[in-house]
Amino acid sequence: MGDSGESVSPSVIPLTDGDADDAPPKDKGLWRDLVAYWILGLCNNYGYVVMLTAAHDILKDLEEGDDHAKSALNAFSVHNTTTARSDDVTYGYETRPCNKLSTGAILLADILPALAVKSIASFFPLAKHIRIFLCVVAAAAGFLLTAFATVQWVLFLGVISTSFSSGLGEATFLAYATYFNKNVISTWSSGTGGAGIAGSLSYTGLTELGLTPKTTILIMLVVPALEAVAFWVLLRHKDTSKPALPEEAEGKEIDYSTLPEEERPLENWSQRLRYIPSLFIYMIPLILVYLLEYFINQGLFELLYFPGIWLSQSGQYRWYQVIYQIGVFISRSSVNLIQFRHVWIMAVLQFVNVVYFTFEAVYFFTPSIWIIFVLILWEGLLGGGGYVNTFYRLQTEVPAARREYAMMVTSISDSVGIALAGVAAIPSHNAICDLPVPDRLL
Repeated sequence: MGDSGESVSPSVIPLTDGDADDAPPKDKGLWRDLVAYWILGLCNNYGYVVMLTAAHDILKDLEEGDDHAKSALNAFSVHNTTTARSDDVTYGYETRPCNKLSTGAILLADILPALAVKSIASFFPLAKHIRIFLCVVAAAAGFLLTAFATVQWVLFLGVISTSFSSGLGEATFLAYATYFNKNVISTWSSGTGGAGIAGSLSYTGLTELGLTPKTTILIMLVVPALEAVAFWVLLRHKDTSKPALPEEAEGKEIDYSTLPEEERPLENWSQRLRYIPSLFIYMIPLILVYLLEYFINQGLFELLYFPGIWLSQSGQYRWYQVIYQIGVFISRSSVNLIQFRHVWIMAVLQFVNVVYFTFEAVYFFTPSIWIIFVLILWEGLLGGGGYVNTFYRLQTEVPAARREYAMMVTSISDSVGIALAGVAAIPSHNAICDLPVPDRLL
């Protein structure tokens, strides 16, 4: 049973009987790993989500500072906490409700550093403890720089620092997960989905209660501290000096030379580079899902505006982000209940969403914001489902000895899709903003 067992059995044995030799110690402390990975997923993505949720406020404040020559004003000043009608007065329905610069610009600053660090992470064998230390420090620096910025370049430096932390953390934690029970992928994904809700809802809720965005950002410094505690105190650490083993083989010696060629560890960079194309079946659908959903989020969300309701334009944008993240959290937490092998179907359905939201941004034909809320929830379900099912398939289908590298490489996919979305969102945003004002805003 050697040929097929090594590549398939790790995905099913823990769900049935497991190995009697290592079941007791794994069961005894398994909760620590599962809880730690949930918290790590939450903390790793939290700052990234906060920056995207605050994108509309960031850009609006910078533009107001330019218009009134208030360059010394803090980048998150008190006038960002708008009343329910302040945006309506600002635009006066004479133009489309557009920032001069798309929130896609914030998206690029929030994802390009993550993409860069994920792309090179697998080529630098830096100790995991050093990597996580850098993640914690960069996350804290991101919050501080963003909160205290008085000029645009410092603000974007804060966003970049947060992105660096998130990208390095995702590549490191996913690769490290291959040494643990496979269910840590589920709790990690659920935690990253929880970050969406916690990040967007905490920022939106605190600003709606009257706190300035600056104060809100400073409160969030507790998150990097929580990440450090979860990693160095709660998580049980594994020996990574050897390739990961199938769970039923932990504690045993394996002669890798007896395995089929496609199941042996990748021994050099030439083998690793040649192995990457075999991961395209996982990577390409995930890239497409993220390209389409983030084109909606950062290119179209701020253009979906319902005047004269209980929410200002800024408030509507924030709640779009919250509802989207709720959908992401639900689907990222569902993999133990339902799995989808064909992630490309989610990309097709996400394309349908792009078409609908684009027409809505141009023609404003949807009669109620509640319809938009439901569609945004659906969009989030598709996005989160694409993510968790991709990495669950990697954990259950890729041979154990190659799984760590496969996880790290595939983690680039979402960042590639998001970066492409940011590039596409900016000209699309500008093109829609130049169109005639729709009747609903006149």
